[in-house]
Amino acid sequence: MEIVFLGTSAGMPTKSRNVSGLAIRRANSKRWCLVDCGEGSQHQLLHTKLSLAHLQAIFITHVHGDHCYGLPGLLASASMSGRTDPLWIVGPRAIKTVIDVMQTATDLHLNYELKYKYIDDNDSLDDLAIEFDVDAVALSHRVPCFAYRFSENRLSNKLDVKKLEQDKIPRDKRWGDLQQGLDIQLEDGRYIRAQDYLLPLQRPRQIFIAGDNDTPSLLSQMAKTANVLVHEATYTEDIAIKVGAGPQHSYAKLVAQFAQDIGFENLVLTHFSPRYQSAINSSPSIIDIEKEARTVYHQNLFLAKDLDCYTLNKQGKLAKTIN
Repeated sequence: MEIVFLGTSAGMPTKSRNVSGLAIRRANSKRWCLVDCGEGSQHQLLHTKLSLAHLQAIFITHVHGDHCYGLPGLLASASMSGRTDPLWIVGPRAIKTVIDVMQTATDLHLNYELKYKYIDDNDSLDDLAIEFDVDAVALSHRVPCFAYRFSENRLSNKLDVKKLEQDKIPRDKRWGDLQQGLDIQLEDGRYIRAQDYLLPLQRPRQIFIAGDNDTPSLLSQMAKTANVLVHEATYTEDIAIKVGAGPQHSYAKLVAQFAQDIGFENLVLTHFSPRYQSAINSSPSIIDIEKEARTVYHQNLFLAKDLDCYTLNKQGKLAKTIN
């Protein structure tokens, strides 16, 4: 599984960070999904190998502008580039209002159908027919906001080849039947049960991507099986105290402590306030967020940068890769 950050700034862009957007896909697949679409997201895509023709679904965490103002341009560009396949839009019901108003006001006609799933109406995501199984959980923010858990699907059974060979079961189409879970009978009369020759399925890898949220513990129940948490860390604790509870954002220590307590092996922080500069010697610096998180989180920690690409391997280890 791969994730590519298109934007990592909170509220407004900086010279080095665009506002929120993230692509997720299976390794080596052309098909992909987008989580949030802040202003400028389609321009960020030009620096990747991702194509709007292969975009399967857009998941919007909430309707604040830094998470959805990029939708009009991206949808229009997909149409102008020849897309005809339907496109899923998943998010709060208000996102359809945003898109409808934009289409009416700008006389935008798309060559493809937009299909909607409303998370705040508890619409089922089972029939999306995309690269992943997706679940959602409500968060705590100023407007309805959600996190999405992406689980790899279509995992295939693996045969216990060593046992098959030991039991002298001929290597022919019947191995395929066993892999499909079908029992078989051999010429010598033996009945072979598929379950006796199937290895346990690997637990599906999962990536949890949260929207804006001041209460990480809301993810506790669904987070226990996930390999990766991507969560906003808009502030450090001292700035969060000065700002107050109004914005309903998280700070580095709060998220990191939650990730440590739950047992997340991989934590990616993003959505940083523009006040945190990239320069190490500046203050406040993005290094302040990293240092604060590391005081309580002792696993695999990353601070996302725009156009960073990460790969989650089969062992559940996340690593930064070349996009």
